[in-house]
Amino acid sequence: MAEVGTKSVLFMQLGNICQSPTAEAFFRKLVNDENVPDNWRIDSAATSTYEVGKPPDYRGQSCMRKYGIPMNHVARQITKEDFATFDYILCMDESNLRDLNRRSNQVKNCKAKIKLLGSCDPQKQLIIEDPYYGNDSDFEAVYQQCLRCCKAFLEKTH
Repeated sequence: MAEVGTKSVLFMQLGNICQSPTAEAFFRKLVNDENVPDNWRIDSAATSTYEVGKPPDYRGQSCMRKYGIPMNHVARQITKEDFATFDYILCMDESNLRDLNRRSNQVKNCKAKIKLLGSCDPQKQLIIEDPYYGNDSDFEAVYQQCLRCCKAFLEKTH
């Protein structure tokens, strides 16, 4: 169980190799920069099993390296325990949101607030598009969106 005073956030997407590990890594950097890493439990996961066990997409890793942000994540699928132990589950698009809401209804003790990470975006871009079939500029766009959303989310939850 989480210690008193700690908050927890799980970033979610279909495969857990593009947007969600980017959001996780950036949010981890933010809380470290704010000197509050002990106040947070941070992770990311997938709704599917497609990429379980794989590292983040090399293009996302390359983008994060450019900004000096380490990514140490191995894709995993969400568990029933995640719904019961995380305060927030922030996902990337409506398909994830529907899937997570459906699954949360099957968890008796679900405490997580489930919403789109993009709902925190000051520029009102609700969906963080999957860059998998795109190019480096698509990964850059994901980084910029995650940056805005994670900063706003941290401010709201401080």
